[in-house]
Amino acid sequence: MPHPVPVLKGAIFKGFDMAKRVLGIIGGSGVYDIAALENASWKTVKSPWGAPSDALLFGTYQGLDMVFLPRHGRGHVQTPSTINYRANIDALKRAGVTDVISISACGSLKEELSPGTFVMVDQFIDRTFAREKSFFGAGFVGHVPMAHPVCARLSAELVEAAREAGIRHTKGGTYICIEGPQFSTLAESELYRSWGCAVIGMTAMPEAKLAREAELPYATVAMVTDYDCWHPDHEHVTVDAVVKVIHANAENARKLVCAAATRLGPQRTDSPLGIERVLDMALMTAPDKQDRTLVAKLDAVAGRVLRK
Repeated sequence: MPHPVPVLKGAIFKGFDMAKRVLGIIGGSGVYDIAALENASWKTVKSPWGAPSDALLFGTYQGLDMVFLPRHGRGHVQTPSTINYRANIDALKRAGVTDVISISACGSLKEELSPGTFVMVDQFIDRTFAREKSFFGAGFVGHVPMAHPVCARLSAELVEAAREAGIRHTKGGTYICIEGPQFSTLAESELYRSWGCAVIGMTAMPEAKLAREAELPYATVAMVTDYDCWHPDHEHVTVDAVVKVIHANAENARKLVCAAATRLGPQRTDSPLGIERVLDMALMTAPDKQDRTLVAKLDAVAGRVLRK
């Protein structure tokens, strides 16, 4: 059984050593653990935003502290729309995570991105509509920049890690995130192709937005499982076909994570985008107008600026 970890309070967050990297991994479909972790243990992390998808797996790899969260839960129990994205990101922040790598199964919208290819995404289009997309709200308003949603430093290390591990990959590409859980219609698939999107998935949003609000550098690895429904030689997306590719991708995903962890190492430097301080200019609500209940829930996500 997982062991409970109490909700951490501001004094503990204040003591985090930002020179030390704690790498968070969010595993997508087919990636429900990382067997290579040393001294691994599952622990429950409570969040004021509700229950995360599952307990978190804590461990180390070659001296690097790592925290793994299966996005859909072990056994794949959460749909893309029922995932509590806010609780997931908040729990990772409470666990001391400083950088996040997200693994996501996706469909390809380009001929050259065949099943088995890993795409190091650099842009997103958000077409979801039924999800809570921000930690901020009425009573405490915040606006963070999202022009460059992926940490270029993390993405570059993932590209090199994939090269070293011999994993077929490509650098850059736009991920369009749909609500799901149904796959696209042919008309939708062709529309997204006309927009120049590289891959289509159901889980990167609002995950990437929430990571930015939590001042966590974030990068996404899109594992191609199929050609959506636009390809004349692959007209239908079926769970059976997707699952077969997922199993092969999952092993490569674990190899990639370990290779990236080795490259990143335990010492960290700030993101070139300044993501770690993005809230400095994002908060709008006057102190005397702030909703204290909402402010209290932000002790992990925005604790750095709230304690100034």
